[in-house]
Amino acid sequence: MEKVAVGFWGAFYGIAALMFLLSLAAWWRLHKRVALMAGLTSLFSAAYSLVHMGWLPIRGDAELRLLASVALPSAVALCIMLLATLGLMRPGRGGPRMATTMGVFGAVVLAVGWTLAPRDAVVLGSVASLMLCAGMILLAIRAALRNGRMGWVAVGGLCFTFCGLLGLAWIALHRDAPWPVHAATAVSGIGYLGTMTVVLWARYSYLIELAEVMAHGPSYDPVTRMRSHSETGQMVGDLFFAPGSAGRPVGVIAIAIANVYALENLHGRAASNHALFVCAGRLRRSVPDNVEMGRLGDDGFLLLVRSPADLASLAQLARGIRERLARPLSLSTTREPADLEGSHTTWAAELGIGVLATSTSVRPSQAVSTARAMARTAWSFESRLAFYDEAGGRIAEMPTGRDGFLAGEAA
Repeated sequence: MEKVAVGFWGAFYGIAALMFLLSLAAWWRLHKRVALMAGLTSLFSAAYSLVHMGWLPIRGDAELRLLASVALPSAVALCIMLLATLGLMRPGRGGPRMATTMGVFGAVVLAVGWTLAPRDAVVLGSVASLMLCAGMILLAIRAALRNGRMGWVAVGGLCFTFCGLLGLAWIALHRDAPWPVHAATAVSGIGYLGTMTVVLWARYSYLIELAEVMAHGPSYDPVTRMRSHSETGQMVGDLFFAPGSAGRPVGVIAIAIANVYALENLHGRAASNHALFVCAGRLRRSVPDNVEMGRLGDDGFLLLVRSPADLASLAQLARGIRERLARPLSLSTTREPADLEGSHTTWAAELGIGVLATSTSVRPSQAVSTARAMARTAWSFESRLAFYDEAGGRIAEMPTGRDGFLAGEAA
């Protein structure tokens, strides 16, 4: 085999190995059905190609008889795995009936092949595999016209399967096949694995999202992946009215974003949802584990800190949040999935953060409304941070550093 062909096959087996390792990671995350399908796809594809490449320690009629025995069953298995990955093997769908038909067809062809000479049996199995795959492509095109994007993904995967089966059959029958045949076959295998990876990742992401929804129910906000508005109120009540929590110190931090509505008016709801999604992700990465978070209105977030050390520690947390959320970000202004990664506009959140150190003896509604009012007042401050000045009896700009708090307390 030429060095160029070895390079292409090395890329194919490398991707198959990477896919297998990712399937182990998915298994560790308890998404076992997705992990099993990914692992079987990578192992099955690699083993099928190894058999047809002639890298087994058998030669002559024994090798040809093995190829004739695995060609069509392997093609049937590849098609069934693709159908299962696309969710067409569930009860009530056409997949189980189609799989049964393919299994019967494969058994008949395999039985006929055993009555022929080994080389003729390989040709029969390969031709039957290509006919089966071509029929599946036609059915997939019909389904894609009705089902849209994922249907066309199936069409692409089956086309790669057809090219890969054709190339491997040629290599099995002609051991001196030139390197372009090896290259095209390896690229087809990479395309098949890539298609399966796209479909499995879509399924994996769906299961992650579904787990979040099932865990939180109606309290789950799909835009920010935080507590919804109603659940935020429940979160506040649980903290303030917990048994034995009377008089316990609590920190309330309200975040208000001034330019969300302007962004929606300029670029539409998709852009504002994208902005909230990114801001929520940054916020989750900015806070410690003892902070409870939720949405506050359509343009903000609410954070509750259990038993904070003092107002200065809350201020330090607020400054970290401000630095993270105020960074510019690139937003997509379209809802098309293919364009979500494209940068259409650069936007930075105009933040206002209100920091309130209080206790559970205060009415929860009063604490939340005060913190939110401070956040909106902070829009007018250069630091964008506000707190309630007990000495002055008013909302004031947050002092700089711990020394500022100490000076305020001394006054």
